[in-house]
Amino acid sequence: MTVIDVRKAANHRGYWMTVPEILADLQIPRRTWQRWRALGKTPECTRLPNGDLRVKRHDYDAWLDSLAEDERNHRR
Repeated sequence: MTVIDVRKAANHRGYWMTVPEILADLQIPRRTWQRWRALGKTPECTRLPNGDLRVKRHDYDAWLDSLAEDERNHRR
């Protein structure tokens, strides 16, 4: 069985956020995140062999920036 050291991989490819970290950052319940994922409205997620989801920090930041752009477009 191959064991993946997520921390070591993160150092090579950039930081990977966990879903609990994202929920805490956005201050939303898990159910909201699950609904957004079902609608395809979250950043790209990677499922690890253990079933956990991870999101690359740079993808998360770009996703947040895109939400800000959408908000500005709706105000015009």
